[in-house]
Amino acid sequence: MRSPVRQRSLSVLLPGAEGTARVERRVRQLLPRLRPGDVAVLDQLDLDRATAQALIAAGVVAVVDASPLISGRYPNLGPAVLAAAGIVLVDSVGPAGLAAIADGRRVRVHDGVVYDGETELASGRALDDDAVAAEMELARGGLVTQLQAFTHNSSEFLRREQDLLLHGTGLPRLSTRIVGRPVVVVGGGEDLGSEIEAVRTFAREQHPVLIAVGAGAEALHAAHLKPHVIVLEADAADHELPRAATLKAARDVVVRIPPGAGRAGLERIERLGVRPLRLETGAAAEDAALVLADAADPTVVVAVGMHAGLSELLDSQRPGLAGAYLARLRVGSRLVDAAAVPHLYSGRVRPWHLLLVMLAGLVALAAAIAVTPVGQDWLDQLPGALSDLRHDLSGLFT
Repeated sequence: MRSPVRQRSLSVLLPGAEGTARVERRVRQLLPRLRPGDVAVLDQLDLDRATAQALIAAGVVAVVDASPLISGRYPNLGPAVLAAAGIVLVDSVGPAGLAAIADGRRVRVHDGVVYDGETELASGRALDDDAVAAEMELARGGLVTQLQAFTHNSSEFLRREQDLLLHGTGLPRLSTRIVGRPVVVVGGGEDLGSEIEAVRTFAREQHPVLIAVGAGAEALHAAHLKPHVIVLEADAADHELPRAATLKAARDVVVRIPPGAGRAGLERIERLGVRPLRLETGAAAEDAALVLADAADPTVVVAVGMHAGLSELLDSQRPGLAGAYLARLRVGSRLVDAAAVPHLYSGRVRPWHLLLVMLAGLVALAAAIAVTPVGQDWLDQLPGALSDLRHDLSGLFT
């Protein structure tokens, strides 16, 4: 019979990252199950940065992927984020390796191998900072192919969605008045908190219409800002939906439904006590929110927590990538990224700002007069004048 103390001693001596395996092919279903110290076992090709940030927030010690974390199609950003956070990475363990790791089992990950104690369960490719950097450099060569496919997909998407993108056909009528007002559209990016902080002064002083997409509604509430319009995906998981109280507090709730889909997404929101508006489009909810805002003729549209550059758009792995590109073309010169707002808008001039300027001017004027002959005479007479004033005041109160 083996001694439990002996087993624990061997476990401590064995190298690698140790934790409870949480096995799930789909990342969306895996993330809610993760706890600090777990080993995330998944199957996702080209891990993106948003997923990497979610894994870090969950506190995992290792990530084991059945597929390549970096396939070479384009330089996806997720593995570099995980490696920089010190998380052990193993990819390409394959379907057999994924099946060999039991969910809930205590495992150890070391040098590209997943162990149960000293028994090997699965093996793949170990990735550290240097390996990730080398793979990313090779992956940059795949951008040309991705751009060619992207150009073709954009043409097809525009053909299908031209009525919505060009003419606004099918957009719901909002009760929130947007025309002639600034709009802030809040997505679900990984730096959402810092980007909301960057536009806080603008939001407090300019009173823009706040449009939140999915989890962006709760991020606004955490910053003590109330969204006027909330845009949701019909097939969003329950944990991705805002609270019922948050939805009820908004003036408009819009549900983005894929073309030809039924009412299942609407009915789920209706059961929360909300009467949503239907928006049928192949564009993602973030892109639909931009089109929705632009169609109401705002003065400016500030994008918070949204993918801005080519690398970020490719890294998002969205099926409607062409929709993101065309929606931004639709908004055009009105669109401003949240990172630019602090450089473009410093806030209104307040009364105390003017008071400080006046005081500074008076001090400068007094200093200039003091160095003149007249100023010297005034300074010589100042003690006597103050003494007379004090004598007169004391006589009044005696």
